[in-house]
Amino acid sequence: MGSRSPKAATADAPSAAAAAGPAAGADAPLRLLAPDGSWVGGAGGNALAPETLLELYRGMLRIRLLDGRMLNLQRQGRIGFFGQCTGQEAAIVGSAAALEARDWVAPALREAGVALWRGLPIERLIAQCMGKGSEVSQGRQMPCHHSFRAANFVSMSSVIATQLLHAVGIARAAQLSKDPIVAMGYLGDGATSEHDFHCALNFAGVWKAPVVFFCQNNQWAISVPFAKQTAAKSIAAKAVAYGMPGVRVDGNDVLAVLDVTRQAVERARSGGGPTLIEALTYRRLGHSSSDDPTRYREQGEVAQWEAQDPIERLKRHLLALGLLTAAKDEAIEEELQAAISEGIRIAEQGGEPPLESLFTDVFAELTPQLREQQAAAQAELAARGGPLPSHHGSR
Repeated sequence: MGSRSPKAATADAPSAAAAAGPAAGADAPLRLLAPDGSWVGGAGGNALAPETLLELYRGMLRIRLLDGRMLNLQRQGRIGFFGQCTGQEAAIVGSAAALEARDWVAPALREAGVALWRGLPIERLIAQCMGKGSEVSQGRQMPCHHSFRAANFVSMSSVIATQLLHAVGIARAAQLSKDPIVAMGYLGDGATSEHDFHCALNFAGVWKAPVVFFCQNNQWAISVPFAKQTAAKSIAAKAVAYGMPGVRVDGNDVLAVLDVTRQAVERARSGGGPTLIEALTYRRLGHSSSDDPTRYREQGEVAQWEAQDPIERLKRHLLALGLLTAAKDEAIEEELQAAISEGIRIAEQGGEPPLESLFTDVFAELTPQLREQQAAAQAELAARGGPLPSHHGSR
């Protein structure tokens, strides 16, 4: 079985990021579960159904296990790139679970787990990273930049903050057409320094658009720590300037994330306007599979956040409620690992994208120029007597 908590390497230089964890400071975020799994949400206790709690746990664990397997594939040269989200599973699953099937998602780089939660087949996710012909983008999209039309999940974006304008546009269109959907725009802490962030929030506030801005503040924008990103005490505080509420939540507490995001979604759907949510969490691995985080942060900081692990927190809560046992937990992990293995097997059988995919889907119909280029490529293929070199950039 894969490790649920990948070992972090040792850093050489001190870090400028706060390492005390999300509960530190005067502006403590909203929390329902303590790191030890105990309920701290007040009288009445956890009201979620047992099956919902277990599904949240499965969704988080699936992301963690997939992270480890995909990193292994990248190291083996079987995929070219992957954006890990180990440590951020509660923010991803909790926010995804607050949406309805009719709602729209404009993701950033670490929300593949949202697409999985909304039904993206795992073999399709893996095939996209491999650039296989069985996947809808046919190897023409960057690895780990998924889209899933059936679930209103637009293409993942590593162009910082541009997806927020898309989310506002979707929300505004729905507002004008009186379509009762909500758009969710995801971002990282680094995106708050981009002009698109401010444009998106400004228009959303003016229009009272049905959009939720969900910021995974994972403390690092590649190698830039949050302390160097803004002089504001929080990202949530930035909402005031745009006429919307800003909420800070413990991003490693999936129940708190779900509760806060549900309230924001209900507010947006009922005409109350947008909300900016800041989920305090931590990116425990590199910015991507190509990054070495030991170059810019300390092991001690990573270790302190590992103690806030979101999966272990919910697991302890489920154990205390009697909804999970060690045997059942092991069975869940074995089932998820088997599903990932099967997804890899199916994806690798998908074959290379056909030569024609170089020319199709550019226009509704092939232009004369594209027809000429396609004929030349086919002639070259015939002259060689074999396949042309792989044309996509994911290998």
